Amino acid sequence: MSKKIAVLPGDGIGQEIVAEAVKVLDCLCDEFGLPIEMESGLIGGAAYDEHATPLPAETIALSKDSDAILLGAVGGYKWESLDISVRPEKGLLGIRAELELFSNLRPAILYPQLAAASTLREDVVSGLDLMIVRELTGGIYFGQPRGIRTLESGEREGFNTLVYAEYEIERIGRSAFEIAMKRDRRLTSVDKANVLESTELWREVMERVSKDYPEVELSHMYVDNAAMQLVRDPKQFDVMVTTNMFGDILSDCAAMLTGSIGMLPSASLDLNGKGMYEPIHGSAPDIAGQNIANPLATILSLSMMLRYRLDESSMAERIEHAVNQVLDSGLRTRDIYADGMQEVSCSQMGDAVVKAILSEQL
Repeated sequence: MSKKIAVLPGDGIGQEIVAEAVKVLDCLCDEFGLPIEMESGLIGGAAYDEHATPLPAETIALSKDSDAILLGAVGGYKWESLDISVRPEKGLLGIRAELELFSNLRPAILYPQLAAASTLREDVVSGLDLMIVRELTGGIYFGQPRGIRTLESGEREGFNTLVYAEYEIERIGRSAFEIAMKRDRRLTSVDKANVLESTELWREVMERVSKDYPEVELSHMYVDNAAMQLVRDPKQFDVMVTTNMFGDILSDCAAMLTGSIGMLPSASLDLNGKGMYEPIHGSAPDIAGQNIANPLATILSLSMMLRYRLDESSMAERIEHAVNQVLDSGLRTRDIYADGMQEVSCSQMGDAVVKAILSEQL
């Protein structure tokens, strides 16, 4: 029985990188009989332009009716003047909330071929393989009340609310512990419990949940120290779990340890493992339409979907082997280019991955 994937390219380079992932998926379907059907939908600025909302009802329905979702990116300069309630990013936040995608998995893996592309010394980052588990549907990005108000003095004031309920902390904690059980059984919980009561509760709940996972070594770290340690000694971490905003920041920091934010996939999952798969980077409007974006994070997000949601591990392996083969051959998009390599466009990189898949004998 075929599985259904909702394809949501979004804005900016999202259109370009998703096209390359679809190219790879078409190859797997046509050449290896992968039973997948795809249907596209609008989200973000593209949706606003057509429907005056960044998350149309049709996109919600399509996403709920699909087995998994492949997302590009949302946002861009074009929509920055809109009211915040209808900006493209509200479409992304909205679909996460609608589908209850509370657990965001962001791996940071250094490909050996790209060790020289990292801004840190090779001995610091070589062999890096960590997983950041980010709570995705709570915290300051969703808390109420929020807004901009005018005080009696006439001065304007912006305000947001950082709030976490125990159940939100517990479910992301259990998600992280389960992942740690499948890795090196070390989990670092990142908070700011010395000044934020919401993360004081976060630490208390993590300690309580840890009693159900005695095989996992739990440690705690303040977020400012965690940011420093990611740069100083990133290989000390195996799995990190943290709040929505802290995870947003730390995962981008971890991404650059690997040489480029354009290399890293992510998955956002609900309680049943259904989810949305996307590169961790944004829409990059400054390079959109130039065919120079790196599509590998999106292609690897497709690999994560096949492995963890659609039970197609052999197809995921084809993609991963192909990406390694392409990197071994010296092909590089601009973001990971180094002397002696061959620079290729976004579409050329997608073509190279397809060619490598077809040449693989697994």
